[in-house]
Amino acid sequence: MGRVNSALITILFILVVFAAILGGIYNGLVSRQNSVDNTFASLDANLQKRFDLVPNLVATVQGYATHERSVLEEITRLRAQAQNGGTPGARLQADAQMAPLFGQIMAVAEAYPQLHASDNFMHLQRTLTELEEQISASRRSFNAAVNDYNTAIQSFPSSLLANSFGFKPRDFFATEAGARVAPNLSDQF
Repeated sequence: MGRVNSALITILFILVVFAAILGGIYNGLVSRQNSVDNTFASLDANLQKRFDLVPNLVATVQGYATHERSVLEEITRLRAQAQNGGTPGARLQADAQMAPLFGQIMAVAEAYPQLHASDNFMHLQRTLTELEEQISASRRSFNAAVNDYNTAIQSFPSSLLANSFGFKPRDFFATEAGARVAPNLSDQF
């Protein structure tokens, strides 16, 4: 009888340890998933600040640079698309298309001394520069969290549990190929 109790206790102990290990792995996956969501929320908040800055920037530049209307209209369209995009991927895609256009506006402003001397424009330019730095930092944090999460769900033994509970890989925030090319501003001047 003593051997049966000892074997039963050993089996019970092994089951408890196994359950604790599985619980730890599951909790780690949930924690990493929440970290991705949290860092995306931070990135999204910074993008929203930039989207909120767009109408003021467009209004300020529009009064001076009427023949750059297509760039201003495109920024306005992308802002609306990003705000109505709903999904994180759609918002990030609209942002990736919008970012190079800000560089065009800043370059165009150089051609208009009155605009460049405007206190309102200078304030908007400084604010945009600060936001771009915050967005860049948020992107790095987001991509680090995604990397950590994706590695966890693809590594053994957590991959077994991740597949069972529906943890799916997340996409990195990547700049579109067109955003990596410097804009051609020769036709703007």
